[in-house]
Amino acid sequence: MNSDMTQGVSRRSFLRIVGAASAAATTFPAFASMTPPAAAGQTARRSGTRGMQPLSADTVVISSNENPLGPAQSALTAICSMGAQGGRYHWDEYMKTIDVFNGQFGLKKDYSALFPGSSGPLDLALMSNIGPDKPLVYGDPSYEQGPRAAETMKAPKYPVPLTATYAHDVKAMLKAHPSPGAYYIVNPNNPTGTITPKEDIVWLVNNKPAGSVVIIDEAYTHFSDNESCIDLVTQDKDVIVMRTFSKIYGMAGLRAGFVVARPDLIDRFNNVGGPSQSLASVSIASAAAARASLLDKDLVPLRKKINADVRTETVEFLTKHGYKVIPGSQGNMFMVDVKRPGKEFQSAMLKENVAVGRTWSAMPNYVRVTVGTKSEMAKFQTAFVKCMDMPAGAANGAAELHVPEFHVPSELYRG
Repeated sequence: MNSDMTQGVSRRSFLRIVGAASAAATTFPAFASMTPPAAAGQTARRSGTRGMQPLSADTVVISSNENPLGPAQSALTAICSMGAQGGRYHWDEYMKTIDVFNGQFGLKKDYSALFPGSSGPLDLALMSNIGPDKPLVYGDPSYEQGPRAAETMKAPKYPVPLTATYAHDVKAMLKAHPSPGAYYIVNPNNPTGTITPKEDIVWLVNNKPAGSVVIIDEAYTHFSDNESCIDLVTQDKDVIVMRTFSKIYGMAGLRAGFVVARPDLIDRFNNVGGPSQSLASVSIASAAAARASLLDKDLVPLRKKINADVRTETVEFLTKHGYKVIPGSQGNMFMVDVKRPGKEFQSAMLKENVAVGRTWSAMPNYVRVTVGTKSEMAKFQTAFVKCMDMPAGAANGAAELHVPEFHVPSELYRG
């Protein structure tokens, strides 16, 4: 490999970026608190899960927006091919994956970086742009990592309610503060799965205060018909776009994700945290699997259709039976009104061996449901009707005093 520059980013830039990621991981509570919990069938030993019981192996886990299909065959083949080469670092595998990604989106050198997952770089994107005098403006309800990073950085938080169509209200976001450090938009939104039209985001980018950055989390974009905002990066806008391989690509446990931004915005990541004793780099197996997934032309359209078919069938079942679902989801999740505190309903579903997702303070009587396989969603439907037929409070008695007996997996706590 060329010691200065091969493909995508220089080795020096790569080391700076992953060094910043590792430093942040050891320095900031928003990273340290994200210790991945035990999954179903494993002993819960991590902080925050001590004393909780593991879920039984036959539990339907539709709580953490994972892809039940797992990695594509193309990715599995790539992983196997890397095994025998695991004795060397092979920086070129990282560079080759960057090169493929940049080529697909017409990105210039150093306009993207590959990380082990997207949670760490999302914290870096947030934390490098917010602080005590640089607030964070974000939609509500939306993915909680934004406000958690703001709390870590002691940045003022300005949550803005979603519109009537559950899109980010960009005009209200602009009015929320005269000079925020960053605006955080999740598109499709988590937990609602709903879309913010690209023209709305472009409007915000073009009308925001100078110096503010728009961070666009596109973790679920492949499930949707929405147009990506990566082209705004190619136009050198004040935009950071997040991409992950954890969702449609089915690589949540393998950890791979991209940051797409101007080099100066990526360089800001180095300002987060202190010196590090180790480097958090992408494994060669994950880099190869990510590259194979990007090159697999059938992967995204096929999985998008599978997800849409199962989601549509499930939502139609719920609607037919008189239950209220937030309309318009284009993600691998949806929100459903359970007409009681969401945590209470989650506990009731666990008794039926179905783990549904968490609730949000802005929608306390709704729970988020991840789209699983067709058979998993059939079990969900049966359990859902049974639990909804119970009177509120019947599942666990005094719900407000109830401490969950089981640990329910969540994408908030992942590596």
